[in-house]
Amino acid sequence: MSAESITVETDVSAPPSETWHYYTESEHVINWNFASEDWHCPKAVNDLRVGGAFVITMAAKDGSMEFDMEGTYDRVEPEEHVAYTLTDKRKVSVDFEGKGETTHVRVTFDAEPSQDRDMQQQGWQAILNNFKRYAESQHGAE
Repeated sequence: MSAESITVETDVSAPPSETWHYYTESEHVINWNFASEDWHCPKAVNDLRVGGAFVITMAAKDGSMEFDMEGTYDRVEPEEHVAYTLTDKRKVSVDFEGKGETTHVRVTFDAEPSQDRDMQQQGWQAILNNFKRYAESQHGAE
């Protein structure tokens, strides 16, 4: 990570094994990977292994805008850590720290230089907050 990195974090009321699956499996990612209710995630393709690629599509529900977040995995340590490089060469790392039935999730990412840092932090935090809500809604339901 660079000096220009940003960190967002949350505590999820689910153990690391569940939290990991909700965060990394495509069928779960499509349910939480967007920053606001007027957006959604219509597609997530994920090859979760070192050297594996992913493509996550985020789109406005009204069809006005859509973009793909793409990258390649650099490190995969199940239930503990995942690191990847986005196609624009920015680095991202995600840590899962188990605390009994709770998992602390910390995402650190290189800031996009041309975008406002506060906006980036707010957007990534909103996505992580969606993840927390989704994971907690699924905990014990499967």
